[in-house]
This record gives sequence, C-alpha cells and structure tokens, in this order.
Amino acid sequence: MASSLKCSTLAVGVFTAALLQIAGISLFLLGFFPVKPTLPGFSGPESYQMPSCDSVTDVEKTDLSSEQLKSLYEELSSIHPVYDRLILMVIDGLPAEFLLGKDREPPAKAMVEAMPYTQYLLSNDLAVGFHAKAAPPTVTMPRLKAMVSGAIGGFLDVAFNFNTQAFLDDNLLYQLYSIGWRLVMLGDETWIKLFPNLFSRKDGVSSFFVKDTVEVDFNVSRHLDVELAAKDWNLLILHYLGLDHVGHIGGRQSILMAPKLKEMDDIIKEIHMQSIVPQKNSNSQTLLVVVSDHGMTEAGNHGGSSYEETDSLALFIGHGIRTTTHGKNVNNEAFQVDIAPTLALLFGVPIPKNNIGMMITNVFQSLPEEQRLRALELNSWQLLSLLRANLPRLCCDYSTSSTSSLDLEADLSTDSTNTKFCNLFSKAVAAHNSLRLQNNSCLRTDYFEIASESYELFLRNASEWLSRRATDKPIHILLFAVILMLMSCFLFIGITFQLFHKIYDNRWCIEDYFIFITILLHAISFGSSSFVEEEQYTWHFLTSTLYLIFLLSQVQDLLKGPNGNLPEVISPVILSLIFGRILRGWHQGGINWVHLPDISKLLLQSSPSTITFLHITAILSLFTLYSKSIYSLKSHFKLALWLNYLIGACLVLFQSIKKNTSNTILVDHGTTWIPQAVYIIGGISVISFSIVLPWVWSVSSKRDLFLGIRECLFAIGSTYVAFWCLLQLLLQQPVNAIPVLLIYMQIHASLSLFVKGGSLRKDWVKVAAIHFLGLSGHFGLGNTNSLATIDVAGAFIGISSYSTVLSGILMFCITYASPILSHLSTVMYIPTMVDGVAVSSKEKFEWRTLLERMVAIPCLVPLVVNSVALTSFTVVLLLMRNHLFVWSVFSPKYLYLCASTISVYAGVLVIAGTVFYTCSVFAWKMRKCKI
Repeated sequence: MASSLKCSTLAVGVFTAALLQIAGISLFLLGFFPVKPTLPGFSGPESYQMPSCDSVTDVEKTDLSSEQLKSLYEELSSIHPVYDRLILMVIDGLPAEFLLGKDREPPAKAMVEAMPYTQYLLSNDLAVGFHAKAAPPTVTMPRLKAMVSGAIGGFLDVAFNFNTQAFLDDNLLYQLYSIGWRLVMLGDETWIKLFPNLFSRKDGVSSFFVKDTVEVDFNVSRHLDVELAAKDWNLLILHYLGLDHVGHIGGRQSILMAPKLKEMDDIIKEIHMQSIVPQKNSNSQTLLVVVSDHGMTEAGNHGGSSYEETDSLALFIGHGIRTTTHGKNVNNEAFQVDIAPTLALLFGVPIPKNNIGMMITNVFQSLPEEQRLRALELNSWQLLSLLRANLPRLCCDYSTSSTSSLDLEADLSTDSTNTKFCNLFSKAVAAHNSLRLQNNSCLRTDYFEIASESYELFLRNASEWLSRRATDKPIHILLFAVILMLMSCFLFIGITFQLFHKIYDNRWCIEDYFIFITILLHAISFGSSSFVEEEQYTWHFLTSTLYLIFLLSQVQDLLKGPNGNLPEVISPVILSLIFGRILRGWHQGGINWVHLPDISKLLLQSSPSTITFLHITAILSLFTLYSKSIYSLKSHFKLALWLNYLIGACLVLFQSIKKNTSNTILVDHGTTWIPQAVYIIGGISVISFSIVLPWVWSVSSKRDLFLGIRECLFAIGSTYVAFWCLLQLLLQQPVNAIPVLLIYMQIHASLSLFVKGGSLRKDWVKVAAIHFLGLSGHFGLGNTNSLATIDVAGAFIGISSYSTVLSGILMFCITYASPILSHLSTVMYIPTMVDGVAVSSKEKFEWRTLLERMVAIPCLVPLVVNSVALTSFTVVLLLMRNHLFVWSVFSPKYLYLCASTISVYAGVLVIAGTVFYTCSVFAWKMRKCKI
C-alpha cells in the first residue's frame, strides 16, 4: 500500500505542477501582450473641433444621411477632397527596396527591368513612393489593420492571422462607407473576414495555399477590365497574393520572382492607362495607391522585425501627386500607420480615432498652403486627443497661443512629457494663428514654414511616443502568473530530486554536473537579447560539449580495464559529434548572421537535381535503417509493418520527385491524395502496431515478461521514430532532408553509445542527452527565434480545402519536428535504462521500480528542463517589458517557448501512455498465466 501511495503521490505532484504551469502561462499571456484600442467608438464631426481640457461630447450624426454627412465633413474640414475614387492595390509581401532601392542606392537592375512602367512613373514624377515601415509581427492581418486604422495591433495578432475575425474598431473603410461610398474587394479573403458587411461586391481567395502563385492572382485580374469600366464603385481593393507565395516557395531569388513582378507592373500600367490618364482634365479623379503589407527575408519568409521584413511599400499614383524630392524617391521614408491619416485627409473623412500615424506631407504638395496646414492641424488634433487618453493630466492653454510662443528652439529637454507636448503643439498653433492674421506675402511664407515644421515636429514626437508606449500591463496579474510558474518549477524540481535520491546513489560525476550547469547557463543566457537571437550557438555548443564528455568517460573506462574494443566503443560518440557538426553548418541560423554562407544556401544555389538526389538518398537511407531495426523483431506483425513503411516511403519518394522536378507552381488538388495516403498509412500503422504488438508477444516466465516489455517498447519506439521522420521528409523543405536523416542517425548512434556504456552513466543523463539532441536539431533544421522562419508552405501539403486546425497542426509538426522526435525516441531508449535484476526477484516482480525508471525519469527530465527555461524567461520578459527589443526579440521567443511547452507535454503523454499501456497488457498476461 505504501508503494502504491508513493506512486500516486508522484503522479498527483506532477499533475499539480503541470496545472500550475498552464495557469501561469495563460495568465501571463493575457496580462502581458497589449490590447488595443485605447479609445472606443468611431470618429465623427467632433474630429474637426480642437480638443479641450474638458470631456468632448460627440456631435450627433445619426440623423444625417450619407450625403449630408459627406457635405458636413467637407464643410468642417475646409479641405476639398482631392480625389473621389480610390484603387487600393495590395501586393502581398513586396519589399519596397524592389522598387525604391535601399540605403540611398537605386534598386537592382533586375528589379528595374521587371517593373519598367512603374519605374517610368517614379522617374517622371508621376508617382511618389515611400518605404512604409511596418511594425512586427509582419503577417498580413495585423498589417492590414494598421493600414486602415493607423493603429498598431496586439502582438498576438500573429496567432489570429490564421483565424481572422471581424474588425470592429474605427477604420478608414467604415468612414468611407458612412459617407455613401460603394466598396468592391477582389483578392485575399482576409478583407472579407475583417469587414464582412461593407463590400457591395467581393470575390475572395484564400491566402494560405502558398503553393499557388498563378490562380490566386488570376482570380483577381479576371475581373479587372469589368471593374475599371464600372462606375458604381468608389473604392476598389485588389489584393494580390502571388508574389508572397513565390517568396515562400523559392525566396527572393526565385526564378518565378521576375515574371511575377512583371505581371504586377502590367496591372499597374493597365489601371493607370484606363483609370487615371483619361481623367487628366476631368472633374472626377482616381487615386491609385499600391501598398504591401510586409516585406520578406532572403528566404522569402516574414513575421519578424528585420529590415527586410518590415520594409513595406506605399506608392501613390494620380494627377496632382508630385514630390519635392525629384529623383530622390529612394530617400522617402514613412510608417505603415501613416497611410490611414493620409487617405482620410485626401478623401475628406475623419481620421480613425486610434490612429498613431502622421500624414505623409509629400502627397499633399498640390494643395494650397492653407489647406496643407489645415490637414496638419486636423491630424494634430486627432493625435492630441489620443495623447490625452494616455496622459489624463495633459492639458495646456493653447487657445491663447500667439506669436509670443514662437520660440524656434522648443524646449524638448523637459522631463515632463505633458509639458513637452504642450510646448510643441502651442508653437504650431501660434504660428498657424499668426499666418491667418498676416497679409504680407513674405511673412506669410515664413509663418507657413514655421507652422508646417512645428506641426510636423509635434506629429512626429506624438506618433513616436504613442507607438513606443505599451498598453498598461496589470502588474499584479503578471506577478501572480510568475508566482504560479515558480511554484510549478520548484515542484517539478523537488519531485525530480526526491526521485533521484531514491533511485541513485549520492556520487556525482562530471556528466551530472555539466547537465545542471547547462540548464543554469541556458536560463541565464535569456538575460541577453543577443543570446536569445542566436540561441542555436548555445545548444550546438552545449550538446557537443556533453558528447565530448561522454567520449572522455568512455576512453577513461577503457583505460581502467579491457571492457571492449576501443573503436567499437567510441565510434558512436564520434559519429554523433560528426553528425552534430554537419547539422551546425547546414543552416546559418539566428538573426544577425543569417546572411553568412552555409550548406543549405550552397545547395539552393546549385542545380535542383542535387537537392532532389539528396532528398531521394535520405528517403532510401531511412527505409534501409528502419528495415534493419525491425529485422530481429520476434513477431509476424513485422511483415505487415514493413510493407506499410515501404508503401509510405514510395509515396514520399514519388511526391519528392514530382515536387522537385516541377517548374510551374500550380495548385493541383488531384495530387493531394499522395500526402493524404501517407498520413493515413502512417497513422494506421503506428496506432495499430503500438496497440496490437503487446498482445501478440509471447510470455512464459518472469524473464520473458521483462524482456518482452523491453523489446516491445524498443520496437514501438523505433516505429514512432521512423514514421515521424518519414512524415518530416514529406513536410519539410527538400533541402532539410539530409538534416532529418542526420538527426535520426544521431539518435541511433546515441542508442548504441548508451547500450555499450551499460551502467557507466545514469538513466536521467541519457534522457537529458536525447532532449539536448532534440533542441540542437531544432535549430539544425533552420528554425530560429524569429517568426519569419516558420515554414508556412509545408503546412498545406495534403490539404485540399483550407482548415485552420489541420494547417496549424502541420505547421506545429514541421516547426517542432526535432524536439518531438527526441521525445518519441525516448520510448526506444527506455529499454536501455532498466536492469532486469533491479525490477524482478524470485518472489515478486517490482512494477513500482519498473515504472519509476520507465515513466517517471523519461517524463520528468524534459519537464524540468522546459520548466526552468520557461519560468526563467517569463521572469526576464517581465523585467524587460519596457526594453527596446521587447516586441522584436523577447516576445517571439516567448511564443516559441509556449509552443515548445506544448510539444513537451505531447511527448510526455506519448511516453507515459505507451509505457503504461504496454505494461498493463503484460501485467494482465502475467496474471492470466499466473507467472
């Protein structure tokens, strides 16, 4: 009874620690990440009134028709709308440097040649372009929100990007709709999900079938002639996804990139020639705005905060558009949030309430000076209202501002944020008032320059302050979450040490000390943003060092006595080190050094047939190794299993050849049956084998019982690992085929090492070593702590219709392929951890000891390692909540750690479930046979 109580106490303790950890993560995520917006409701006529220190009462507009509201806005704004139609063309994933160059250098020759008409417009001052910097996370849905609302959404929008909900905050589309505009949308269905009731016509396409680069754009362009000729719309949105998909498939240097850019250039030309050129002397004017939601890395991914990912485009094409920087468009810089106030002022509607952007002044050069100042004034009033919502004590007597406030050197050094903003705004108001009273043309010019510069200075400072300001975080909730996670971590550690004290003696060796030091160093490294960005170096170094220690201990053990052949004993360690070094050089991961050459880049630059050959080699090698591992299996069931694996491998092989030899990327739903067949065959094989094998294993004695459990678990673990690797060869990028094979071979080399090492090292050290292999392999497959390296393309293999759940599961499997593989391989390692003498005797079979070694140790070690990392990083994130890199470096890493926690729990459940089920079947057979 005592032993049973101890086992149940262990289980309750682990379960309690897990619940505390989950509760802590949930509370911290809810409390830490920002929630927008600050101001509720929608802007109306009150937007055209100067904010006062008293609460502003909204002017009623519910009784006004759309035409009356439009006239009221025009009257209150004192700015005649420059344009009456807008074509918003979104080219998903287009980096601004493709059109405007980088670092004051013109764009590359290939880019210029790919978009000749657009370059003609820019060079002849018929268009003005801007590097519109996007805020992270650089994924579509939050970036579209930023463009139409001028507000920076929450960081967790990266998760909601895959399940978009209706956007209920104040935005440009609602404002245009309220004055009677008819809206038409063609392209990415994200717009339809964000604004389900605003479009009079719509034709949406899914943005997540990244293998499609042709049909997804054809579905937009096929309507273009009809829509350009139609007169029943005011806003036409065209969202082209093909270029982003080209990037996901082949990166910036893809052979499909130039043709896709030329296709976009032809569409811009068609719109310009049909809708803008004929209106030169017309009262009706159309503005074409070409934007991109984000850029892309060299590999074609996005989601992070690098320059390449945040470098989005804002290109304005229309009569009256001109720039004061002739021939220097490459120097024009703005922010993505600046698009919303710019368009609102151009089309005569209120600026959205939560906008933090400032109007792009170069777009307003055709307006009279007084109207340009009025636009700056309206933008300043809107930001001042938003500042007052964030700074309740912000109140200055700017109504009495006069020429006495015209101090050209405004006091920006004051410690008071309120005083600083009051000084900046008062100076602009004073200059503007003086201009209104001045009749002298020379003085008017001077006052205009002063007022314009003062407004821009206020807007710039207000925009920067609002963009930096994180939403107030409930510190008490965050502290409570951290306390829960600390309790969970200490509980995990306490249970583990108690179990260690019971199972092992008190003698510690260098391997034990090193693993504890590794866990500690990893936790400490989170305090440095550079170590977080380049975490792959930490794990490659620590894992290699651990295996060097294994090599040293093996050699020392051989020197003490003739315990085996030297090459045979040390070869597994050397092979593991060699495989690890190749993995280390396969991907130059991280953030800061990703541009350095590595094996994967060399392969991508070589002939596609080379990658195809390596992919095929990996598939055949994996099949051969698995066939060898189940050859000695004492079950007729192995033939059926081997045939299933053969069929699965052939299907993956066929898919690889078909994929790598195809030069045109079209969506062919007829080929989805191949990966679907692999999923079905693999799932049925693994589940049926793990369920049936313990029942068909013969048991006639205690020795057979123990050996049966060991061999059965080894066979099941080998099947888990082999089929998981086969799945990864299907889902991963072809260039990752060899790394998948290397990780598989590392696991088998380590198994050989631990078998030959015997009792040389403790069981928990073996589990920790496998866990470390999984973590270093995670980075060896090209993953980083940037959201940009998530492989979106593979998440839709075998899916014939879009499913958030299925694609999310596949994306998770791709990203955490190596850590999950390490957990699955632990099932295969468990038989090496148990000595038959330790668990059986002549009188009684010790199930308690068996389960402690087969379940408790393999499950607790990864739980402790993950818990220490997660808890320490949560503390770091709380301390760094106002750090410059909190959203670009620390927040993405925290999301990765949360997802890693899910992978650990999934792995632990597989380990515990497999061992418990197998042991239960053998226990039933033992009682039945009365062994």
